[in-house]
Amino acid sequence: MKKAICYLVSDSPYSQSKHHSTPELDKEHKSDYEDRTWRERMHYDSNGVVFIPATQFMNSIKAAAKYLNIQIVGKGKSTYTKHFDSGVMVVDNLSMGINKNDVERESVFVPSDGRVGGTTRVVKHFALIPKWEGSVTYYILDNIITEDVFDKVLRECGSLIGIGRFRPRNRGWYGRFNVKKIEWFEE
Repeated sequence: MKKAICYLVSDSPYSQSKHHSTPELDKEHKSDYEDRTWRERMHYDSNGVVFIPATQFMNSIKAAAKYLNIQIVGKGKSTYTKHFDSGVMVVDNLSMGINKNDVERESVFVPSDGRVGGTTRVVKHFALIPKWEGSVTYYILDNIITEDVFDKVLRECGSLIGIGRFRPRNRGWYGRFNVKKIEWFEE
């Protein structure tokens, strides 16, 4: 097993849209509910510090491997996709170092049912974090994934797939990042 500690820096703002089921108060108007609960769409720890879930990094690199569809040299038409699917893990969240109460919000006019092209629209508020950076540790369990291939997939992941709400993979431009450095370790 290899471990890649990757230092990532945002290239565009980051936003989250976690589902929450905070109950409405008696006779609370929908807009008042939205104003009161929008921070519940963020991922944060018991101290209120916002983090990027490990699964966002893990799922985005797997999506990038599928998108790039890189063939394995000497293996016919086989690609790295299934090797990234089962052979790459990220287990630690990336702390943003900012309290949920200090995060700015962005108000967006979105379909009320959450589906693209919905017929009715409502105003929703989402967290907007202009910049972030930090180290993310990827565990590469499948030895067929070389350092060069991992590096290429991760860099393209930051440009073409992204993380969070309104990322490039979902017709947006938030959540893009650059890879500043990768340190490799054998486990």
